[in-house]
Amino acid sequence: MRDPAPGPGGGTRRFVFLLVPDFTLLSFACAIEPLRLANRITGERLYKWITVSEDGAPVACSNGAEISVNGDLAELMRDDTILVCSGANVQDHTNRKLLNWIRREARRGAALGGLCTGAHLLADAGLLDGRRATIHWENQDSFAEAFEEVTLTKAVFTVDGPRMTSAGGTSSLDLMLKVIADDHGEAIAGAVADQLIYSSIRTDQDTQRLSVPTRIGVRHPKLAVVIQVMESNLEEPISPARLAKDAGLSTRQLERLFRRYLGRSPKRYYMELRLQKARNLLMQTDMSVINVALVCGFTSPSHFSKCYRAQYQTTPYRERGARSSRSGTE
Repeated sequence: MRDPAPGPGGGTRRFVFLLVPDFTLLSFACAIEPLRLANRITGERLYKWITVSEDGAPVACSNGAEISVNGDLAELMRDDTILVCSGANVQDHTNRKLLNWIRREARRGAALGGLCTGAHLLADAGLLDGRRATIHWENQDSFAEAFEEVTLTKAVFTVDGPRMTSAGGTSSLDLMLKVIADDHGEAIAGAVADQLIYSSIRTDQDTQRLSVPTRIGVRHPKLAVVIQVMESNLEEPISPARLAKDAGLSTRQLERLFRRYLGRSPKRYYMELRLQKARNLLMQTDMSVINVALVCGFTSPSHFSKCYRAQYQTTPYRERGARSSRSGTE
């Protein structure tokens, strides 16, 4: 391998991967492999990297595999780029020591990124205030409630100044291909993508979830429009009559569409969307059950509890208690 070619920072760029317990292995691998391949393709040490954990001990990812690290939360070099790798139960693994270290390195000039749910730690440290960011779609509801100062997007990744975030899974690959293209040109980034047999590189304009027709397996345009409206109005549900009218349908036609393609009424489908959001908030935040009910369109706590129990065979209070019990035993 030849000596490093001058990069944007005048030499080899170093990435520091902070591994948080229960991090997503796929997201981490999709971030580190493009760096290795960029070096291999060019024959130059464009990038180097280390892994760290809170105490310097190996870290178990969400699939149970343990990854060894190079060190603990020591002071880094000023031009390092830190990527926070987390995943399930990110709130349970967030603590003052981690947040203080992230803040300190940001003050010293390090660029920072969050992979999968890593954006949660950056936001908790106050480093995404007034910036655009993304996080895995399953965590978007809880993130939006917790961090109102952050402009949350549904993109696969975002870059806003010295902060970058990716939504998890293979989106880390798209983010790193952009980094490589910005550092060393589109040709090298394309060559890395070819090595990875990755033929559809996404940009920060691409959203992380499939389109409604693809996701539900139904390609009826008016049904897709109604579902999109439902998903965008969970806090203040819109009546079936209004949904039908806005879609150019009668209420009976809308009912038939839902029965035919989804096997349930529009009202039932809408309720399931609201209850799914409620469950995410109960599992991922410390919001009170009453507040969860309100942001999911339930004005009566008793009605919320009744609907929740019918859907999940437990009450919201027991769901919250079960989450607390799991956190205490992990």
